[in-house]
Amino acid sequence: MELRVAEKADDELSIEIAGEDHTFMNVLKGTLLEHEGVAAATYDMNPEQSGGQTEPILTIKTEDGTDPLDALEDATGDIKDKTAAFRDAYESAV
Repeated sequence: MELRVAEKADDELSIEIAGEDHTFMNVLKGTLLEHEGVAAATYDMNPEQSGGQTEPILTIKTEDGTDPLDALEDATGDIKDKTAAFRDAYESAV
């Protein structure tokens, strides 16, 4: 997975996430929205200015006192924990 920061401010982050599709992006966006301090999270797969299909661009807007990079790190950690718990539950059920 390749990441490229497109824009960074104190309360907003836009980051390109190469090689991902709607499946991962929806999970990441949903997990971000579960976090306190995250005001908005969205992604765009085909920005108008791109002239065509691009890698997804995730945008995170946070409330005062929440760094968007910290929010992204927390959300990805939560996804990792949830997928590990799912894998363990599946393996014990098989």
